[in-house]
Amino acid sequence: MTRARRVNAAISYTLLILGMGIVLVPFLYMASVSFKPQTLVFELPPRFIPTPATLDNYRTSLRTDSFDRYFLNSLLVAVSTTAATVFISSMMAYAFGRMEFFGKRVLFAVLLLGMMIPSVMLIIPQYLVARDLKLLNLHGLIPVYVAMSLSMQTYLLTGFFKSIPKELTEAALIDGANQWTIFWRIILPLSRPGLAVTIIFTFLYSWDEFPWAHVAIKESSQRTLPIGIALFQTQHLTQWGQVFAASIVALIPVIVVYVIFQRYFVAGIATTGIKS
Repeated sequence: MTRARRVNAAISYTLLILGMGIVLVPFLYMASVSFKPQTLVFELPPRFIPTPATLDNYRTSLRTDSFDRYFLNSLLVAVSTTAATVFISSMMAYAFGRMEFFGKRVLFAVLLLGMMIPSVMLIIPQYLVARDLKLLNLHGLIPVYVAMSLSMQTYLLTGFFKSIPKELTEAALIDGANQWTIFWRIILPLSRPGLAVTIIFTFLYSWDEFPWAHVAIKESSQRTLPIGIALFQTQHLTQWGQVFAASIVALIPVIVVYVIFQRYFVAGIATTGIKS
């Protein structure tokens, strides 16, 4: 290895280590605080290894304000939203990526507009539509989250579907296959990396989403987990140990989903529209 390559490699590894530190330090501090008593949360200088360590924050947060109900509500919404988004966005991506029809470019451009408008700007008109459609409840979150996710996930899958050789679908057409058969038996099985990226992003969004859930849900029994965690913050005191303990528990489903699909995730990132 030449000297220039060694220098470039050293710079690259240094930047990667710095980036990893920027990502890991806040998470490690959050995990550390979750094991500290409230009196030591703001100790100076801060210590990453809690002394004494306690599980009281986990016991209290898991027993407070129907935490298990909030967890199940979030799981229902996230799983349903992910399944519906992947199914609908894959069919839309197949149409945009593999078929030719009148107005295709215009429709795709209109679809991409959904990625460019901040979701916070849509809350008021979204609220008026959801109110008229009786969607201001737990189950009403699902169609709203699906609608908010479709543009991004369709864009990602369209790029992936375009990368599949056309010769495969042309051979299937010659053998008598219709569009549904090509989509279901050829395109989807070859698109596992792209579908994995879609599943992870959609699940993460619908699991963590707070602003719309906070606006739409009024009944306490229908709250999702982000709202439940926010309840640990009061006007005069925030139980940071309990907030971080609940946040650690809330990370478990996200980590499970990532572990299940991580072997496809890197390949999916490299072949969907994210790389460009």
